[in-house]
Amino acid sequence: MSLEATTAKVNARSAQTADLGASVKFTFSEGGVVYLDGQGGVSNEDKDAACTVSISIDDFNSMLDGDLNPMNAFMGGKMQIDGDMSIAMKLQAVFS
Repeated sequence: MSLEATTAKVNARSAQTADLGASVKFTFSEGGVVYLDGQGGVSNEDKDAACTVSISIDDFNSMLDGDLNPMNAFMGGKMQIDGDMSIAMKLQAVFS
């Protein structure tokens, strides 16, 4: 799936969930980012964030689709988290 399609999917999903209250950046191994500003805004800007999640775009989309459990992705080394882990835990709302 393309970065644009993934961004659109995250934007639709974040509109249905409560604001995270902190910024999160997903960086993809294939290149590109999806940035959540913590108040419902989604972009592809590569800005500093309180929490950065590194993952492949395919695994990220598998999580969005419910085919890959975020905890399993983290424990299996498919996803790395840098920054505030408590913010990363709030991301479950985006993936459910």
